[in-house]
Amino acid sequence: MNFLVTGGAGFIGSHVCERLLGAGHSVWAFDDLNDFYDPQIKRRNLRDIQSLSPAFVFVMGDLADRAALNTLFGNVKFDQVIHLAARAGVRPSLAEPALYQRVNVEGTVNVLEAARLHGVKKITIASSSSVYGVNAKVPFSESDPIFSAISPYAASKLACEALGHVYHHIYGLDVAMLRFFTVYGPRQRPDLAIHKFAQLISQKQAIPVFGDGRTARDYTYISDIVDGVLACTQRTFGFEVFNLGESQTVTLSQLIELLEKALGLRAVLDRQPSQPGDVPITYADIAKARARLGYQPRVKIAEGIPLFVDWFRKNNP
Repeated sequence: MNFLVTGGAGFIGSHVCERLLGAGHSVWAFDDLNDFYDPQIKRRNLRDIQSLSPAFVFVMGDLADRAALNTLFGNVKFDQVIHLAARAGVRPSLAEPALYQRVNVEGTVNVLEAARLHGVKKITIASSSSVYGVNAKVPFSESDPIFSAISPYAASKLACEALGHVYHHIYGLDVAMLRFFTVYGPRQRPDLAIHKFAQLISQKQAIPVFGDGRTARDYTYISDIVDGVLACTQRTFGFEVFNLGESQTVTLSQLIELLEKALGLRAVLDRQPSQPGDVPITYADIAKARARLGYQPRVKIAEGIPLFVDWFRKNNP
């Protein structure tokens, strides 16, 4: 099949492209290589993917450029779209809320419109656990109310979910919305906690610890996330929302201890107040994904952190 992967040069997108190519599909990656983090990292990801198969094509473009998307869809007959491109991160969205709406919301409309106009019936879209906001009920279930977003990033992902439902209901697209829970692993973005902390600990610099260290996250290893994404491409749903997480929580303090052990170094902590937009806990109920997708996360945090550190050392000599 012919797959379009938006955000295909990024962390999750590059792994999805690799898995699709390994399964014998042809893959087009659409990415603007923006400077949210060093574009050279994305270019290195692209080189890694391009070395795997000639059935990979990179298209540089902006989600907000509707004409560029329409041209691409007009030139290639895509069987499916996996829409992962977005401006990511809760804290950066606090500084640039309008940018997050333009890229994430307008960009998603443009992808959905291009799919509709060119007869692509199936699309898998990345959402986020951030849509749950401050949710007193744990673990988080897809049926929980999601009207308590506390960041522009979360609000943009809520809008994307609503748009996905509209395009299914009105235009008949088959849409799967995937709420990712704190993804980590090789190629993780350098601004995310595990990568950032590993870098600072290795350089014997202080790591910023917001709050008392008891905030908890459902850390999900990249290979498990890709399993869930690929499972969605092999089934039809109409419209469905799925949590993709490990369904276990790790506190910030525990995470730092795991990194210290894997790196063989002690962390220097810089205690800071809790940040606006941060939620106290994320915790995925994955019963629905297990039942409907056959999703079964395999890599626990005690195994995943050493795997990440091994990659980190090879790429940061």
